[in-house]
Amino acid sequence: MGHGMRQVDNWRANFGIVQADSPAYLRKAHLTSALFVSWLTLFSHSVESQEPQKTPPTTPSTESLAQALEDLGLIYKDKDDEVLQELWLLGRYHGQYHWTQGEGDQDASDYETRRFRLGFQAQVFKNLTVHAQMVSGSDISPFYNGFTELWAKWEFDPAVALTIGQQKHRFTHDRNVSSRYLNYLERSMLTNMFRADYTPAITLQGRVNNIAYYTGVFSNATGRNIGEAFTELDSGYSYLAAVYYDLGETLGLDNLTLHSTYLHSEANQNATNLNNFNDGVSAAAILTEQSFSLVTELTSGLGGDLGNAVGLNIQPGYFLTDTLQLVGRYQLALSSESEGLLPQSRYEREVGLLPGDHYQASYLGLNYYIAGHRLKLQGGTEYSRMNNQDVWTFSTMLRFYFGPHSGGAFPMNRVLPGGAWEGD
Repeated sequence: MGHGMRQVDNWRANFGIVQADSPAYLRKAHLTSALFVSWLTLFSHSVESQEPQKTPPTTPSTESLAQALEDLGLIYKDKDDEVLQELWLLGRYHGQYHWTQGEGDQDASDYETRRFRLGFQAQVFKNLTVHAQMVSGSDISPFYNGFTELWAKWEFDPAVALTIGQQKHRFTHDRNVSSRYLNYLERSMLTNMFRADYTPAITLQGRVNNIAYYTGVFSNATGRNIGEAFTELDSGYSYLAAVYYDLGETLGLDNLTLHSTYLHSEANQNATNLNNFNDGVSAAAILTEQSFSLVTELTSGLGGDLGNAVGLNIQPGYFLTDTLQLVGRYQLALSSESEGLLPQSRYEREVGLLPGDHYQASYLGLNYYIAGHRLKLQGGTEYSRMNNQDVWTFSTMLRFYFGPHSGGAFPMNRVLPGGAWEGD
């Protein structure tokens, strides 16, 4: 049976629009102020409207918006159809404003379209999924900047699925979590140092009882020309093996998942990805209990020009209400080389933060879920320190996507029930 896309006119009408011919600085200022004011308004409403009761109030407009976004992009769905079972359009818009203060008088601020993607996903012949997703450059310039994903997957059964094509490299749990579900401005510094990206690959994945696995061989280069990426496989390769083990039910917890990955990279001079370390190992524990979450991950990069590095990434979170989440993060990284750790390419480097061998960062923020992860506002402050250099980053973010969900360990497509402010 077919499903038409539902319109979200009420949501769209709430955001003011400047004229297309307005100066660039005016358009950016307008976007920044609109995002910031909207975030503060929704935050204050969430706090002030909480009354002691078992079920938080839900207005018809909020309910209809959440349902509209849940189905937005679904063109066709019929599990009994022998040829086409499901067809989705999909898209993603991530906008954010940041102000960063470095040493001395070095500072930077800007509104950025961080991610803009469009594509489709279809399930055909019961077992075959086809996925294509184009990506734009930063601030949607250029509009077409290649494909993040272009793959086909055949599921033999829940225990074995084969995927061929351009797809995501999933080293570390931090990297595996889709940007649609991130609780923070960016992934951790050490995760980003591995330079894992979307590249041509052949992978196997599946689930057997409480164990989910993922493994494959990846090219070490990608680019705007998808034809060259698929045919000019001259950048070396990387091998990845990952496993998730769900222990929550066994231990009587809402969820406790253990995760581990191993990476080996044979990069050469043509590699654009996975060329900082020869090997990588990670181990993570992902815990959720009622309104509380805690993700702890230890990652190590071994060999290569940057020497050896190890990093700790701790991510606690608590849902104050069903829609308002308090999040934090602490990072610690050490390197065997005096300049073996590289600051974040966004925000930190632009205010002069230099490489070093000892890095720490702390983040504190609030996330407001208007319609789950499909539409949310985020804001936070991060303090980072590399050796004796300090950087402060303040950010507000708008996250929106439509299309099929992705599954996986928290926070993938999951929000928790509200706690402290929801009443008894």
